[in-house]
Amino acid sequence: MSSREDETLAQAAVTALTGQLALAPKPGLPDPRDLGARVMCRDHGSLRWSAKALAPGLAAMAAAARRTGEPTPVLRAELGAIGRSTEHSVGLAGGGHRGALWALGFLVAAAAIDPRAGARDVAAAAKKIAAYNDKGAPRRPSRGSSISAKYGAAGARGEARAGFPHVRRALETLTRSRSAGATEGQARLDALLTVMSTLQDTELLYAAGPLGLRQVQAGARGVLEAGGTATEAGRDALSALDADLHTRAWSPRGSAGLLAGALFLDSLPVGARAAAA
Repeated sequence: MSSREDETLAQAAVTALTGQLALAPKPGLPDPRDLGARVMCRDHGSLRWSAKALAPGLAAMAAAARRTGEPTPVLRAELGAIGRSTEHSVGLAGGGHRGALWALGFLVAAAAIDPRAGARDVAAAAKKIAAYNDKGAPRRPSRGSSISAKYGAAGARGEARAGFPHVRRALETLTRSRSAGATEGQARLDALLTVMSTLQDTELLYAAGPLGLRQVQAGARGVLEAGGTATEAGRDALSALDADLHTRAWSPRGSAGLLAGALFLDSLPVGARAAAA
């Protein structure tokens, strides 16, 4: 793999992230529907800029993984250092995406180790990388890790160390919804709802607590049980869920980041995905 291929992987990850930003209605998350709402436009524009700011860091992660050639403690430490530097750059760009950075970073690094690997093998390699402790990580716990410890949630670290189960479930939903005749946007929304229906989203736990999290999970399941976003009943349920989350200012940002991971894996070469399956 060359430096150009590292940049290609990074751009594929950024495209996956900006692709999920364009979905609408995206329950509890900024979307580009209301062009007359200044706050909505500013939030959405800021997120798009910060997504693009991830590209150099993700390319550096891919290059580090390519040089190392396998999951090792040294690679894990290097990814951690690159990730923290990238977080600072993204902050200067005015956006968030912290959770998405780490999910995409592990997946991009895993894809760089074996460019021929399919989605399942990439997730398995990312799991091996995440299994090592980052010795350079700050001793002060992050908000996400504090919430994970308080409520016993897996959090971003647990998701990676488990091999990204919610990313894999989102991939399965993408395939199933497309096969059932859903549009690409509907399939992606169904995949997001699949993640929301079971993920212990630390952003939601922080804002809404365990009861609020369960309410959001139930709302996401309700949309899927109504037939998904390709059906009228499902779209009505989605609109109601979206309105409720915006009213309460609850945002499932952790789920959105994992959807971006699924879209990145989905972008891997078709031949490689078939070989992995």
